[in-house]
Amino acid sequence: MSSQQEELEDRAIVRIAAHLPDLIVYGDFTPERPSVKYFDGVLMFVDISGFTAMTEKFSTAMYMDRGAEQLVEILNYYISAIVEKVLIFGGDILKFAGDALLALWKVERKQLKNIITVVIKCSLEIHGLFEAKEVEEGLDIRVKIGLAAGHISMLVFGDETRNYFLVIGQAVDDVRLAQGMAQMNDVILSPNCWQLCDRSMIEIERIPDQRAVKVNFLKPPPTFNFDEFFATCMSFMDYYPTHQHKNILRLACMLESDPKLELALQKYVMENILKQIDDKQLGGYLSELRPVTIVFVNLMFKEQDKAEVIGPAIQDACVHITSVLKVFRGQINKVFMFDKGCSFLCVFGFPGEKAPDEVTHALESAVDIFDFCSQVHKIHTVSIGVASGIVFCGIVGHTVRHEYTVIGQKVNIAARMMMYYPGIVTCDSVTYNGSNLPAYFFKELPKKVMKGVGDSGPIYQCLGLNEKVMFGMAYLICNRNEGYPLLGREKEIKYFMCTMKEFLISNCSQILMYEGISGCGKSQILVEIEYLAQGENHRTIAIALTKVSFHQNFYTIQILMANVLGLDTCKHYKERQSNLQSKVKTLLDDKFHCLLNDIFHVQFPISREISKMSTTRKQKHLEALFMKILEKTVKEERIIFIIDEAQFVDIASWTFMERLIQSVPIFIIMALSPFIDTPCASASAIMKNRNTTYVILGAMQPKDIRNKVCIDLNVSSISKELDAYLVEGSCGIPYYCEELLKNLDNHRILLFQQKESEEKTNVTWNNMFRNLTKPTGEFNVFGLNKDDGVEEVCNLVSGVRLRNLSPPASLKEISLVQLDSMSLSHQMLVRCAAIVGLTFTTELLFEILPCWNMKMMIKALATLVESNIFYCFRNSKDLRLALKPNVASFEVHYRSLSLKPRDTLARGEQEELREMEGEVIECHIIRFCRPMMQKTAYELWLKDQKIAMHLKCARFLEESAHRCDHCRSRDFIPYHHFTVDIRLNTLDMETIKKMAKSHGFQNKEEIMFSKAEMPKISEFFPENLSPQGIKEKILGFFDLIITKMRTSQEDIIPLESCQCEEILQMVILPLAHHFVALEENNKALYYFLETASAYLILGDNYRAYLYLNEGERLLKILKREKSWSQTFESATFHTLKGQVCFNMGHMVLAKKMLRKALKLLNRVFPYNFISLFLQSHVEKNRHFHFLNQQGQEGLPPEKKKLAQLYQETTCFSLLWQIYSLNYFFHHKYYGNLAALMQVNTALETQNDFQIVKAYLDYSLYHQLTGYKGMWFKYEIMAMEQILNLPLKGEGIEIVAHVADTLGYIKFIMGHLDLAIELGSRAHKMWALLRNPNKHYIVLCRLSKSLFLKSRYKQLIQVMGWLWDLSVAEEHIFSKAFFYFVCLDILLYSGFVYRTFEECLEFICQNEDNRILKFQNGLLLGLYSCIAVWYARLQEWDNFYKFSNRAKTLVPKRTPTVLYYEGIIRYMEGQVLHLQKQIEEQSENAQDSGVELLKNLERLVAQNTTGPVFYPRLYHLMAYVCILMGDGENCDLFLNTALQLCERQGNMLEKCWLNMSKEWWYSSSELTSDQWLHTVLSLPTWDKIASGKISIQDVQKNKFLMRVNILDNPF
Repeated sequence: MSSQQEELEDRAIVRIAAHLPDLIVYGDFTPERPSVKYFDGVLMFVDISGFTAMTEKFSTAMYMDRGAEQLVEILNYYISAIVEKVLIFGGDILKFAGDALLALWKVERKQLKNIITVVIKCSLEIHGLFEAKEVEEGLDIRVKIGLAAGHISMLVFGDETRNYFLVIGQAVDDVRLAQGMAQMNDVILSPNCWQLCDRSMIEIERIPDQRAVKVNFLKPPPTFNFDEFFATCMSFMDYYPTHQHKNILRLACMLESDPKLELALQKYVMENILKQIDDKQLGGYLSELRPVTIVFVNLMFKEQDKAEVIGPAIQDACVHITSVLKVFRGQINKVFMFDKGCSFLCVFGFPGEKAPDEVTHALESAVDIFDFCSQVHKIHTVSIGVASGIVFCGIVGHTVRHEYTVIGQKVNIAARMMMYYPGIVTCDSVTYNGSNLPAYFFKELPKKVMKGVGDSGPIYQCLGLNEKVMFGMAYLICNRNEGYPLLGREKEIKYFMCTMKEFLISNCSQILMYEGISGCGKSQILVEIEYLAQGENHRTIAIALTKVSFHQNFYTIQILMANVLGLDTCKHYKERQSNLQSKVKTLLDDKFHCLLNDIFHVQFPISREISKMSTTRKQKHLEALFMKILEKTVKEERIIFIIDEAQFVDIASWTFMERLIQSVPIFIIMALSPFIDTPCASASAIMKNRNTTYVILGAMQPKDIRNKVCIDLNVSSISKELDAYLVEGSCGIPYYCEELLKNLDNHRILLFQQKESEEKTNVTWNNMFRNLTKPTGEFNVFGLNKDDGVEEVCNLVSGVRLRNLSPPASLKEISLVQLDSMSLSHQMLVRCAAIVGLTFTTELLFEILPCWNMKMMIKALATLVESNIFYCFRNSKDLRLALKPNVASFEVHYRSLSLKPRDTLARGEQEELREMEGEVIECHIIRFCRPMMQKTAYELWLKDQKIAMHLKCARFLEESAHRCDHCRSRDFIPYHHFTVDIRLNTLDMETIKKMAKSHGFQNKEEIMFSKAEMPKISEFFPENLSPQGIKEKILGFFDLIITKMRTSQEDIIPLESCQCEEILQMVILPLAHHFVALEENNKALYYFLETASAYLILGDNYRAYLYLNEGERLLKILKREKSWSQTFESATFHTLKGQVCFNMGHMVLAKKMLRKALKLLNRVFPYNFISLFLQSHVEKNRHFHFLNQQGQEGLPPEKKKLAQLYQETTCFSLLWQIYSLNYFFHHKYYGNLAALMQVNTALETQNDFQIVKAYLDYSLYHQLTGYKGMWFKYEIMAMEQILNLPLKGEGIEIVAHVADTLGYIKFIMGHLDLAIELGSRAHKMWALLRNPNKHYIVLCRLSKSLFLKSRYKQLIQVMGWLWDLSVAEEHIFSKAFFYFVCLDILLYSGFVYRTFEECLEFICQNEDNRILKFQNGLLLGLYSCIAVWYARLQEWDNFYKFSNRAKTLVPKRTPTVLYYEGIIRYMEGQVLHLQKQIEEQSENAQDSGVELLKNLERLVAQNTTGPVFYPRLYHLMAYVCILMGDGENCDLFLNTALQLCERQGNMLEKCWLNMSKEWWYSSSELTSDQWLHTVLSLPTWDKIASGKISIQDVQKNKFLMRVNILDNPF
């Protein structure tokens, strides 16, 4: 196509003309409306079946990546082919009606014969197209064609802004009838067309009992030249392209600019189309699957033949329909003659036109249109069908001729209802349910079988607003369910109970108002309140209003008074009349009774006085009477008046209620949605009244959403992934949660299974985190068990991507209403933000916004933040705080607002916006308030646009896709980017050098220089130095480092703390999702592995597991690719899986994963003894070689090799710990080999940190396994390694790591004093280095050493630091450890630092925290401490509750201090339970004791159990022995424990052991409530610190284990 032609087709007039037929484009634009034109021609009606079903298929698609664009492509693939054929054969496309089209060949009558032949040829070729074309998307596309010819009339009608046209006449009716007779792939000629055609050219088939005929084929004579014939025929067509334009399809493509013509044509095109034409976005934003409401209006006429007769009626109807629709943002999409009538296809909710209460407005409009059109002269019958749901709205056709249309099952349903239920307004069940109109506005109709519609569901007649409203029809719409508790609204109910109590004892009115958005549960609160308000001496009246109530004057008070007077139960007006006479006879003269006629629908005779009264005076008399009645009533019984949907209270009722609360003591409770417009003066006055409590309902907390889901699904628990999806997606709004659940159920995503016992379940990778989220304890009783006693759980079917799930239509509609209410620029910003993700940075948003400046963006963001579209945050910490569970509601008193003058309020809004702009400027992170808005806006983009935007985001983000500056910008997986080519942007050499340097690479000169500066090691550790001297040297070295860190002028201490978590959330993870959208699977895999590694570093095992599963899905796709990078990614994947399994205590799985990773890295770990001993020999030789070569110079391995070596060291490090856990003797050989291979691999990296870490691990391994000669050597070697390091960057971190790890090792081995010395120095270094993740760990370890040493003053100081750090960093692990130590202090130290109740509350609130839940050791310790507390108090039910929770964690063994802390507390609980069994003379007490002793002995014998735990284990063993009557072994264990305490300096255990020893062998009796008395007298730390209580007295507050000796000892 030439550039000149492209330029012509880009003109606005050409783009407008593409929406219109030549009949209009080249027509006569007379201003007269209606106007009629007459002509002859041939009509073709083409019906394409299959598109409606396809639309339905797409509209119910599960994922967001199957949207309108694919549907447009498929639709236009077929329709454009038909359009092209019609245009080639000289036809003019008059209209597209969904998946059908009407074409015209306009010619003089004498040319009809030949033109019919051309049209038949065209029809047959169209059928030929569909025989050749491949059927897509599994569709059965078939075409039916009807042809007619003869006289045609064109009617043009409309108003000043919009014009419409119709073709009318016998030919129009005939062509529809002909098409109706056609079967698939038929061409049917109408009787008149058959009469006019050249019969010699056509082979036909007669249709039984019909005058119409079916065309079989054309049969031209042998000498017939169709090309010449066709050229001759086209010469009679006015606008067929010929000569110089013969290569274009349509002459209208070449229209020259003509402002007058353009203006005339614009009137025939919808306004939203014109906007898009101006923006040159045609076919883009407008094509979507969209929830709308269809209103199909059909007008049948008394005289149907002549256009000039029915024209005025159509004109009047059209003008009225347009005016009614305009009010509620509806539009006429099509007008056409349909089965002997004129039909208007009206749509509410087109793009840019979505409004709240769309369905209600559509029904109101339908009733209004029905009432008006029924009165129009010449209109015989008006029929209207209204249907709501998702349809395709978009541009259908060819580039040169297309129209904006709607296609879908809901369009069909509305059309069929209109035809099958004539003379009324009908609607489907979706419209009925979504209307917010009272049920008495509708009447259910008998079902009819409607052509082309399967199960339409119930059909209703909308009766309109003219029906008389009967009493008793305004009750609350919800019913209270005894088995369904009101969730998460305890505070709101408490407000009510307090206010009701105050009301009943006082003599003044009270008003309680609950405001909340639609769906937040206001009605449920009022149902509960109505139930709670029942009582003697007061009456409760509860009503629910609807939108129409607002338009009914005095309606709210009418319902109130009807209830007060007992009229709501009367069945007949005479009964009401009788009741009224008896109630008001003392208050009102008989002549005034007729005042009550209209309001109560009675028929008192109208008196002369009343007939002369004005309406205002009548109202005043009526109000005065009602006030008297209420005054009289409240003397006998108080009134509690409950109003749901109080925003619909009419103005007259507000005014009366304002006076009522001042005169009569009444309690009014209202629930209302926020007012759209400013409330009336009386409503404002009531809200500001001093006796009004105004409660704004907030979001429900996650636990309440979880409880709701479990109750709704009738299951005992739901999967954690489902829980997270519903909590995030619902935003705490119950209605959102219900809709999301329905959507999941519709797509059959929910999987209901029998609950399996955790003990019986074999752990695999897939079910490792199938830790189902359970409802909170208090709601477990509500209907969660099946009748047969079998509990069910709800999981998700495998392979479901919840992140990509398309939002439910109902929630999408809410978001579209918000979107369409925004300006176009704000819509663009929201749509761009949706591409970026749920959470994003302002920098990235600015990068992808087209042609925006920063000021524009800030201003727009401020407005959108103000409108609750976005939240803004300064940093990721603020974001984490904001995402914490919300407080359910809060109270607001509006009285202060009444003191502010109006102008101040107006100025205040401007100031607030300016303040918001300032806040947005300071903010760095933006997040959508509601995920549904992000998903809805995302779906509006076309596929190509999405790809371009995702690519732009990825290019921007990858520059920051590494660890933070504090961590020297490395990869989360060491040297990862050197092994995989994943960058989109090209790197220059400078960037590569910079990145290499960040990973610790040095060139040869730098390495030689640093080696020359090394101090001699012999100067630091002389050969004859004693162990004490070495200790002093090491501690002195660390002190020197700390001093240098504090005083050095060099850049040693980082300026800010680690920002890796923010980079992970804002860069790495979004990049993975962008690459998934771009289908760049290798890049997406890279970033998912980085994400998993990052979450492991941050201690979040569950998130690491989730993203490894994402990676696994991509690995399966990439499996066919065989390359080193792919092999490395697979090895990394298995290493990370191994780490997760290890952390979760699933050692068999972990070992399997790690071995697989090593195999992929070509480092096979031995499987049998022979290969074990061979490999051990090889590794010893390698080790000797490495140690000899260590001092020599050499370049480090290349980057790819380093990446491999780092993975190997990780694998070996975990493997030796796994083997150490096993009791079998031969496993220690495997452990020794793994530890040695870790050292050798670390030495091969030539990286100081890896070498030091490996030395210390090797030392620890030897100490735990009892190799006394080796451990000291490797600790010294680690120290020697760090002596050479430069005091900056990684060097200083390695020094801190050595101090930290040495402190940890000394703690495990029981050298408590040295552990404290080293831990204190490590604490100082990590604090200076601003590394909170390392800092909290060292504080946790330090606190335990101080606790065992009974150095309480220092302990409390460390605990203070730990608490401050946990609060500042919002760190759940350190906070949990803090409470763990607090419980230890309560149980063993004899004073209170934090109360037991506070500790218990923390555990109950956070046990489902995703980080804490999967920290088995810590949670085991917390549960066990609580169990021990209750066991000591002999509260056995509570003991079992927490002991059983701990029991599920016991098998998940990890070689960590936390696990052994936890298991020892658990064993203590079991020992105390044994004492109970013995006391109760339980039959299996003997067996329990033996088993318990074996378990304790096994723990002592296990390699990984550090000596620091031995004293407590021996103490417990001694207690079991004395309980079992084995005094000899009891003494042995007690003395062993005391000796260990003396050696280790374990003052805590020593004191308790001495008290136990003294107590067990004394004759004193111990009371059962001894611990209860001790607990009640426990002093707080403040008393100890102030000197009021001595430490010596505190140490006596120990629990004394009671002795009940078993009758039959060993």
